[in-house]
Amino acid sequence: MRGAMGGPRLLLKRLREVMAEPVSAQERLDKTVVLIAANMVAEVCSVYVLRSDGTLELYATEGLNPNAVHLTTMRKGEGLVGLVAKEAEAVTTSDAQHHPSFSYKPETGEEIYNAFLGVPILRAGETLGVLVVQNRAQRTYSEEEIEALLTVAMVLAEMIASGELQALARPGADLASRRPLHLTGAPLAEGVGLGHVVLHEPRVVVKTLIADDVGRETNRLDNAIVGLRDSIDAMLDRGDLARATETLDVLEAYRMFAQDRGWITKMREVIATGVTAEAAVQRVQSDTRARMQRVADPILRERLYDLDDLANRLLRQLTGDGHHVSADSMPKDAILVARSMGPAALLDYSRDSLRGLILEEGGPTSHVAIVARALGIATVGEVPGITNLVESGDAIIVDGTSGDVQVRPAADVEKAYAEKVRFRARRQEQYQALRHLPSRTRDGRDIRLFLNAGLLVDLPHVKESGADGIGLFRTELQFMIASQFPRTGEQHALYKAVLEAAGDRPVTFRTLDIGGDKVLPYMHQIEEENPALGWRAIRLGLDRPGLMRSQLRALLQAAAGRELRVMFPMVAAVEEFDAARDVVEREITFLRRHGKPLPDLVKLGAMVEVPALLFQLDEILERVDFLSVGSNDLFQFLYAVDRGNARVAGRFDTLSTSVMRALKSIVDKAGEAGVPVTLCGELASKPLEALALIGLGFRQLSMTPSAIGPVKAMVLETDAGEVGDLVRRHVAADAERPLREALRDFAEQRGIPL
Repeated sequence: MRGAMGGPRLLLKRLREVMAEPVSAQERLDKTVVLIAANMVAEVCSVYVLRSDGTLELYATEGLNPNAVHLTTMRKGEGLVGLVAKEAEAVTTSDAQHHPSFSYKPETGEEIYNAFLGVPILRAGETLGVLVVQNRAQRTYSEEEIEALLTVAMVLAEMIASGELQALARPGADLASRRPLHLTGAPLAEGVGLGHVVLHEPRVVVKTLIADDVGRETNRLDNAIVGLRDSIDAMLDRGDLARATETLDVLEAYRMFAQDRGWITKMREVIATGVTAEAAVQRVQSDTRARMQRVADPILRERLYDLDDLANRLLRQLTGDGHHVSADSMPKDAILVARSMGPAALLDYSRDSLRGLILEEGGPTSHVAIVARALGIATVGEVPGITNLVESGDAIIVDGTSGDVQVRPAADVEKAYAEKVRFRARRQEQYQALRHLPSRTRDGRDIRLFLNAGLLVDLPHVKESGADGIGLFRTELQFMIASQFPRTGEQHALYKAVLEAAGDRPVTFRTLDIGGDKVLPYMHQIEEENPALGWRAIRLGLDRPGLMRSQLRALLQAAAGRELRVMFPMVAAVEEFDAARDVVEREITFLRRHGKPLPDLVKLGAMVEVPALLFQLDEILERVDFLSVGSNDLFQFLYAVDRGNARVAGRFDTLSTSVMRALKSIVDKAGEAGVPVTLCGELASKPLEALALIGLGFRQLSMTPSAIGPVKAMVLETDAGEVGDLVRRHVAADAERPLREALRDFAEQRGIPL
């Protein structure tokens, strides 16, 4: 480097002194460009900052016309400076005025300069501005000088991200680093939450960028890499996939990346410019992210998340920071943001402080989404890159009904959502007024509304919502959030608490529906190509009879002196139900022999969610006391659609003719056999879909607690005979108009609230 002041390390040390001075933001920037120009023997040094409207504004300069500061602007892609911002890569030329991207800005007086070096000011891969040096002579800047300028740009990135420069912005010219963002994802749990970002795995904040001892920093990096490799190997050896939230393939990819010589060499080279090991990791990852964001290949872009996670793990090795935020340090209006998380982690947070949840991963049927709905937390999933687009403490809004996420919202947007929250509160008050009214249609048909539950936090909803009982109690949630297999006594205590909370209302317990995507962290996992079609639910229970027997014994004892309703999930053949019923009878015999109190009545049912059972309805109806339709899995299997795959999950309508005909065959056959049938999937939780189910003949629906009020309001204004005629016509003949459209018009014409 042709530095006049001792090279890049001395430059960084002097920059640290400038950053610590008690001066204004503009003075700090002005001193910075003077220092850089002197060190690099450059006649010009300029800082351009990216604004929220996508333009670059000159914020400070040494060498150009000082009157151009805050006046000169250019678009991304315009001129050499705009090219640097667009490509997020360094651009250098010895003859700037003959470069094809050169753009003349007469107010700056830069036409006399030939040599140009511009580097992007990057943070988390996002371009925040451009740092430029220029010389009159047609000189070539060395690799060492480019590296030094990139490192200095990292210091400026922290200054911009801190918000210090926002005070210099003209009205309406906010910085890009603080610009409002409107993102969309998959709505997972209804509601609207306004608050401030809390990162579930807080980004490691690199507070010390400039190194005092380069050799020591290199050793720290090497030791941290060894620790990172050891931690990945340990996870692979233990098969600890549930806790780490990565698949085996991803962990293998992590191990490959952690051994990558190019990645490690690059970090060592950055340390050599005079920065700390943490700053080197951050710099290399930011550069990598900027490059990969421009890659069109979706598979390669998916690897970006893995690289981000690996870099964060390495930073934690260096800093010793923990993985999760302290629940005690949360603001009172926390919106939790995470790449992914399990249901147990969500339950660790105080419900009093939590207003919403946003996930990069996780679909409507993910277990954390189920828990979020139970807690009444507005939740949106499948929001790409959200953890890198927000900072802790950012204002944020999550709309779990539409899937919209507003980051750093403008005042008018925040005001509109605040009104939406007030409107929802008024509607909830209206629903509360309906809770004691019988759920009866205008033509006198009783529609029993049950709720879906699975945790103790769900139990108050039974009385609060005015539900007729619990139509589906997911017993597996207790197992999924536990650190070890719940003992029979623990299961007994939960089931007894559920029955006591329900009082004289019925409760239907579903036996363990684990396997597939429902992983228990303490059970050995079997690798399957198609887990949803594999060893799960009743199949696992029958193959592991000890597991099923301990649960049934706990249920039978908890229900002593009252009615017990138990249903078995994913029954594909009547023989499976017969085998499960035999296990129940053996447990009853065992308890009776030992003088244990028993339920007054035991009713057994099956879930209809495997299409094969549609062709065995006559046989299964001869055996069961009741049926429950699991519309989520039934729809998935009917259309061969993975509910968690965003590319196909919305491809087919849940009110399509095929689905309606399948459901009609169930309700008709059950009616002929005199066997009660309940639908307990997502369909029942939406007023429009529930209207279709009433038209098909369903008189028992089970849904999320928050849906009881809206569905009851719909029921009270509906004529079941009328909607039945409409639905039957559509099911009998493949009508030209979609049933969804016809039902919406039907409801609008009759004033039925949806």
